[in-house]
Amino acid sequence: MDYWLTTTFAFVIILIGSVVQTAIGFGMAVVAAPLLFLMNPDYVPGPIILAALFNCLANTYYFRHSISLKGLSSAMLGRIPGCIAGGGLLLVLPQSLLAGFLATLIAFALIVSLANWSIRATPKTLFVAGFVSGLTGTSTSIGGPPMALVVQNESADFIRANLASFFLYSCITSLIILVIMGSFRWQQLKLGLPLIPATLLGNWLAYQILHFISKTQIRRFTLCLCFIATITLLLKVFA
Repeated sequence: MDYWLTTTFAFVIILIGSVVQTAIGFGMAVVAAPLLFLMNPDYVPGPIILAALFNCLANTYYFRHSISLKGLSSAMLGRIPGCIAGGGLLLVLPQSLLAGFLATLIAFALIVSLANWSIRATPKTLFVAGFVSGLTGTSTSIGGPPMALVVQNESADFIRANLASFFLYSCITSLIILVIMGSFRWQQLKLGLPLIPATLLGNWLAYQILHFISKTQIRRFTLCLCFIATITLLLKVFA
């Protein structure tokens, strides 16, 4: 596919993903990763993580008054070994096996949520969610569902603010790991830079509609996107 045509499609896909992530707290990678991977596998995970970094930076500032550092600390602690494990697995295992592992975890969490069993946002569950998010986010760029499922029952502003802060931290740690591994170089940077304006435009568009989206709608969108993520990852397994 022609470079400019590919870049245009990627711009539109990231714009839509940024609107979704800003509106409900996560979702850019779920929306963008499968489509961009089909166009050019080099978009995953580095360039998407770079785009998500700027989405999270803008959202962390916008929702800064609802950030709870106490709630984030456990997840951030879990993210570090998760990133290291994800980076290591990326070197030794095919993405299909990693995708299958993540799909299984998300499917289990979905069943728990749909059965109305409460997943409480405790330090222990946040640590586990942070670890799994780090592992899968670094290896496949899809790290949102584990954290989103744990905080889905909190207030709308809490969800958006704290997921944005966590994913900002996550993007930075994942990019550092990818650079050290040699998986984020000039080629990936060149693909990622045109996505940054799309990300910021998506942020701005989402801010115009936030007051229309309730906590209940966020939970429904979360479950739908987690289901989509599961199907996407299973397709990677059997591709």
